[in-house]
Amino acid sequence: MANKNSTMSRADNAQSASAMRDAHIRDEIAKERTAFDTRTAKLKALRLAREAEEAAEKAAADALKPVKAPRKSRAKPDPNPVQS
Repeated sequence: MANKNSTMSRADNAQSASAMRDAHIRDEIAKERTAFDTRTAKLKALRLAREAEEAAEKAAADALKPVKAPRKSRAKPDPNPVQS
């Protein structure tokens, strides 16, 4: 019976070691995902800030430009319009 218990004990130890490795790998993957998400959020915030700054600069530049009046047509009126 001692032999059976030692075999069971070794099997339990091997399984628990495997479970510990699996848990460690899952933890590492979770850490990598968190780091990636953090970096992505930071880059997105920087991009949005840059776009807002560029939009403000464009609006300021557009405000300084004078508004042009629409051009009048140079076409001459038809001297003999067709009347029906």
